[in-house]
Amino acid sequence: MISLRSLLDRCEPHFRPGRRLTRLSPLFEAADSFLYSPGQVTSGNLHVRDAMDLKRVMIMVVVGLIPCFYMALWNTGYQANSALSLTGAHVSGWRDSLLSLLGHTGNPESMIDNLLMGAVWFLPVYLVTNIVGGLWETLFAVVRKQEINEGFLVTGSLFPLICPPTIPLWQVALGISFGVVIGKEIFGGTGKNFMNPALAGRAFLFFAYPAQISGDKVWTALDGFSSATPLARAAESGIAGVTKSITWMDAFLGTIPGSMGETSTLACLVGALVLILTGVASWRIMISCALGAALLSTLFTLVGSTTNVMFAMPFHWHLVLGGFAFGLVFMTTDPVSGAMTEEGQWLYGLLIGCMCILIRVINPAFPEGMMLAILFGNICAPFIDHVVLKRHIKRRSQRYVTG
Repeated sequence: MISLRSLLDRCEPHFRPGRRLTRLSPLFEAADSFLYSPGQVTSGNLHVRDAMDLKRVMIMVVVGLIPCFYMALWNTGYQANSALSLTGAHVSGWRDSLLSLLGHTGNPESMIDNLLMGAVWFLPVYLVTNIVGGLWETLFAVVRKQEINEGFLVTGSLFPLICPPTIPLWQVALGISFGVVIGKEIFGGTGKNFMNPALAGRAFLFFAYPAQISGDKVWTALDGFSSATPLARAAESGIAGVTKSITWMDAFLGTIPGSMGETSTLACLVGALVLILTGVASWRIMISCALGAALLSTLFTLVGSTTNVMFAMPFHWHLVLGGFAFGLVFMTTDPVSGAMTEEGQWLYGLLIGCMCILIRVINPAFPEGMMLAILFGNICAPFIDHVVLKRHIKRRSQRYVTG
């Protein structure tokens, strides 16, 4: 094999004015032999930077969701048992028989009773989600002759947590089918979807069947029991209507009505800590999203309004009500549908935070704005990354020309 020194010696006589380039071709062949044809070839996982592959990323997201799973069980049961103790009603159907068999007494002060009550409502939604969604994933994998990847592991965990406890199971199947097929698979599957599949499925249900996924009768796991969410109370009577029934700490801990797994800001913060420490989620998106919401809500508070009571809601209440914390931690940080560049992540988070507050305040008929804000951010994420990359390319090209 030719050495680098001898290669340079052979090239030196040919770098004279007037020489034909064709005479350099033997030298190019020698360089190709020297640079690209080594005697030995590396083997094994020598170019793997770390052990965080797709499977481990998905598993770590599910690990981060464990506190939210607990709250989905406990708070769903707590809200239902508290309503039972006030009204003296009982759960109807097969759930009543199963609870009686398990020794459920309906005591809201008992953790076991709360977990049992929550389980009979949450687990059916979780099972239907994963069975139906898993069937769609398997079908597309068979048709495409591909392996079944772990992408649905997260979608199948997120979707039940953002549903109300009383949602009909056939709507659960319909919603997750829309999220998997329309929101992901028709674009090529995991890694090629431009929007979050779980949010796409929930958005479909919200606009197709609003009575079963919004309003005052869907948040407590009892038939016919009406209980508005704090955001709905805020839209009707302002922050004063919220503080009459709950404290800020109640909202932070998650002991309030709402979707099963997104009421507790504390549980979401624990999940955020897990995702940030493992490098799975972007802390830039989380911080910028919270910052955007805080800045715009503070601006609305300073401006004020005589007709819209939502203007007066302080930013620290916005951060703990509704699905803001859950969406901030687990939805905005989706590495596929979110921004990927570092600068783009700051802009992406700010956009979602501001858009959420804008929807909540300007449109009080729709008090929960995080879902639509994230979907809007998903649509804008490719454009944000494109602008950031173009800016970097332009700056580097100018640096090359001036240098």
